[in-house]
Amino acid sequence: MKRYSVSKIIQASPEKIWRILTNIDDYPNWNPGVNKIEGSLKPGKKIKIFAKISPNRAFPAKVTTLEPCKKMIWTGGAPLKFMFKGERTFTLVPQENGITKFDMQEVFSGVMSPLIPIPDLTPSFQEFAEALKVKAEA
Repeated sequence: MKRYSVSKIIQASPEKIWRILTNIDDYPNWNPGVNKIEGSLKPGKKIKIFAKISPNRAFPAKVTTLEPCKKMIWTGGAPLKFMFKGERTFTLVPQENGITKFDMQEVFSGVMSPLIPIPDLTPSFQEFAEALKVKAEA
């Protein structure tokens, strides 16, 4: 199992950050790693993420959890999830004085996960969190 994560303290409310995270049409304007996202951020719905790292390939995911202003989970992978699954979790934790702790992690699991070459996502996670911070604090 591989796991990547990032945390960032953001000087903005969970509500403001949530609006940014759930406005998928605006991702290319602030997220340096995404060209576009298609679909609907509703529980059970599918989305396609087009990343700059592989612009001609869509990364499909399903919105498996959507707790407004708290948590969102996107799940993707093989049709049989026990074979390979990637699960990205976005979490917002309110702090004092209107500050929010943002956490994002992705866990890759399944019997095939050791055989699938997954690049180190740490730099792109850090870039995402910093871009979200800049956008939310503007």
